[in-house]
Amino acid sequence: MENQEKKISLVVLAAGMGSRYGGLKQMDSFGPNGETIIDYSLYDAYRAGFDHVVFIIREFFADKFKEAFDPKLKDRLKADYVYQELTNVPHPIDIPSERDRPWGTAHAVWVAHPFIQGPFAVINADDYYGPDAYKTLYNFLAEERDPEEYGVVGYRLDNTLSEHGTVNRGVCATDENGYLQNIVECKQIGRDKEEMISYPGSDGQPVFLSKDAPVSMNMWALYPSYFGFFEQQFDQFISEQGSDIKSEFYIPSLIDTLIKNNIRKTRVLHSDSEWFGVTYLDDKEFVSKRLKDLIEDGVYPYKLWE
Repeated sequence: MENQEKKISLVVLAAGMGSRYGGLKQMDSFGPNGETIIDYSLYDAYRAGFDHVVFIIREFFADKFKEAFDPKLKDRLKADYVYQELTNVPHPIDIPSERDRPWGTAHAVWVAHPFIQGPFAVINADDYYGPDAYKTLYNFLAEERDPEEYGVVGYRLDNTLSEHGTVNRGVCATDENGYLQNIVECKQIGRDKEEMISYPGSDGQPVFLSKDAPVSMNMWALYPSYFGFFEQQFDQFISEQGSDIKSEFYIPSLIDTLIKNNIRKTRVLHSDSEWFGVTYLDDKEFVSKRLKDLIEDGVYPYKLWE
């Protein structure tokens, strides 16, 4: 594969508890032979050129997770595992006794730092991004460019909603050169009876969004400089929100701060791939059907890893 001399890693965010799904959706079966969504992501990443994966997981399901993926990845992708736990932070902090969740996706990426030496991509474990998106990411990171220019794959908002409940999305605004101007994490986005898309504002009134607004699905192209930026911003996050047992520090929040302070640029990367994911258990039937269709169309073999 081209550019193989430059080691490019894939970080898979798989530490979620699946509270709205009702279980560990990252371990659930969606393919015809018990394949998870992660299986298809890894398959696409391997074909695109990635040769290293770092799984961000929780320690309590680590053994089951490794048993599921180690045999498939042997001789394909080097795999490392790291635990996203409350206490895995840059330095000791006071943690509310009632808190049981880690510190969000920005934190999840940071815990991968012992295993990352070069450019890397980030994905969610429970999202299907499509083959072209991985090729787009890999080619961006493999190019000779300013190594501090980040990237994010953008998808149309209306193609990322669920029919079974609201979702959280990072809504992007871009300039004329295709760079992010800002990215805002909007929570509880959904459609109303008139098919208008909105989320509740701070005053409880709906904030309406364009159906073709580009949104981040947490598919990022990053460099190790990210880890230092996280450490700087995490202290402020803890001082402002650390006492809230449900507060989370999201990747878009970190990136938005870098952009607004002219510290780093982030290019929006466009992909023709289809996106779909699972937020609710009711999403499972749709996802399984779409994967079946893709297999019938020849995008994937029926038995993925043979």
